[in-house]
Amino acid sequence: MFKGLDFVVAEARRYGIKLILSLANNYESFGGKKQYVNWARNQGQYLTSDDDFFKNPVVKGFYKNHVKTVLSRYSTITGVVYKNDPTIMAWELMNEPRCTSDSSGQTIQAWIKEMASKSIDKNHLLEAGLEGFYGKTTPQKKILNPGFSTGTDFIANNQIPGIDFATTHSYPDQWLYLAFLNRWFDIHIHDAEFILRKPLLIAEFGKSSKDSGFSSCQRDHLFNTVYQKSAKRSGAAAGGLFWQLLTEGMDIFRDGYEVILSQSPSSANMIRQQCPQNFSN
Repeated sequence: MFKGLDFVVAEARRYGIKLILSLANNYESFGGKKQYVNWARNQGQYLTSDDDFFKNPVVKGFYKNHVKTVLSRYSTITGVVYKNDPTIMAWELMNEPRCTSDSSGQTIQAWIKEMASKSIDKNHLLEAGLEGFYGKTTPQKKILNPGFSTGTDFIANNQIPGIDFATTHSYPDQWLYLAFLNRWFDIHIHDAEFILRKPLLIAEFGKSSKDSGFSSCQRDHLFNTVYQKSAKRSGAAAGGLFWQLLTEGMDIFRDGYEVILSQSPSSANMIRQQCPQNFSN
């Protein structure tokens, strides 16, 4: 698996692409926090919830060992240690961390603070992988959350000194509706600029082809909305990354949100307008 990652990083370097590498996943896909908890149970730890990932010292030790292994890896292709590789723009602590057993947000806050120490790698940016849900720091904004209690706090979590830029995700077809999108992004961009004083990356967004009445026009409208917010205006917004880009032959990864450029000419053209140099290469 690590040799496969060596190849990905090397290819990104060859084509001038910068990477954000996620170090763990909240969900069971690719193992997720559940796998870490299961490993600790196998070591005799009494754990009652997958949320123990954020609290149990043995589990946290497993995670730290994993991070150390990745950051200290010597690439078999480029010969560069990951922590020194400029192809990697940033690390993500975890994809969409959630601790539903602690709605106060204290557990996630403590975990991010502990894991964002940068004791091994001071060369790269770091982000937490947040979806952007508000918490107790700004109780008046919790009404904006799309009905979830995730134990995260967009303001407090991103104010941790080790976190270099903020992220937000948005799936309006899952959460609420497209009108929600504009307000969600506007408020987060404002907060990133004037409260956090850090850049904001719209790190995930998409439109599922499995939705009733789906059309490529709907997806293109969503993409255009995000790009107008994240890429064509000044301020804290620093870009948008849609979920997910696939190519032919990757059918096992299809989840409805995939974009295959050869099969989606209108979407491909819109994406091309956002990154003409990389696209032309």
